[in-house]
Amino acid sequence: MRVGTYRVSDLARRCGVAPSTVRFYEREGLLPATRSASGYRLYDDQAVDRLAFIASAKHLGLGLPEIGELLALWEQGVCARVRADLRPRVDERIREARGRIKELRSFIERLSVARAHLAGPDRAGPCSPECSFLHAKPGPVPVELRGLNRPAPAGPGKEPVACSPGDGDKARRMDRWRSFTAVARTERVAGGVRLVFEPGVDVGALAGLAARERECRPFLTFALDLGARVTLEVTAPDHARGLLKELLGTLPA
Repeated sequence: MRVGTYRVSDLARRCGVAPSTVRFYEREGLLPATRSASGYRLYDDQAVDRLAFIASAKHLGLGLPEIGELLALWEQGVCARVRADLRPRVDERIREARGRIKELRSFIERLSVARAHLAGPDRAGPCSPECSFLHAKPGPVPVELRGLNRPAPAGPGKEPVACSPGDGDKARRMDRWRSFTAVARTERVAGGVRLVFEPGVDVGALAGLAARERECRPFLTFALDLGARVTLEVTAPDHARGLLKELLGTLPA
């Protein structure tokens, strides 16, 4: 590694990322640093290219372990090896994305049916499931949206889990959650946690991750708000609160 010229804040400013992002990638072994005599982390010019490489890989939906493997090839300076390793990974992400597109189309159809039903004449008297949006065809909901009724949990120790214990993408999901929580501010809310993101967060990737997690753990609720600041609230029943810590790491006091 060449002599370092950038401190954390300098490198973050140069690359347009938060300082916490730089520190996170160093902790994960993706961004080597030296130390000054006074103990400051120092990075060389190659760190700028490494951060750009990491950002490009993340935009393709790759997890940190995969990015680490690609960086090892990238450091060898042979582009063909990086491209050959990347192609099957991209093919896998295409298959995953097509699956999410199918889920989202189904969700849009359900919303359209409910919207058309709500455009009809109002009924006199109290509202029943037959006269509200609750009649819409059931099915998996990719992301719980604000205002929709939240399903009741099945009870302590009986939460339905759609993914098997050997689910092959669990490690990848956990890794992607860590990359999001590393660049978010966490706030405690009733029943769970709110993640507050800076502008520029990959909303599509965040929504897709929440969709997949809820598919595996339907007793968790995700509420994505695309306001001035993108926020994601994740809540769980009391007896499943420990899963939030597993999913999101240390929770705010």
